[in-house]
Amino acid sequence: MRETFLVNQLQYVTEISLHQKTDFYIDKKYAIEVGGKDKNKKQISGLKNAYIASDNIEYGFENKIPLWFFGFLY
Repeated sequence: MRETFLVNQLQYVTEISLHQKTDFYIDKKYAIEVGGKDKNKKQISGLKNAYIASDNIEYGFENKIPLWFFGFLY
């Protein structure tokens, strides 16, 4: 459900493709991994411009972005 929400919000404003190590690649520049509040940086370590879109958090920190922020793009 998380991944579906993210794609639904981004598909009208950007190009989305699959990434080898993370869930999505946005505009061939940003790697996005989608997960819950306990998702760690292990999967995105070593990647440039990589972020975690996480649900059940109120605000972002470092490279972790609240999933609900993407709702503002619609």
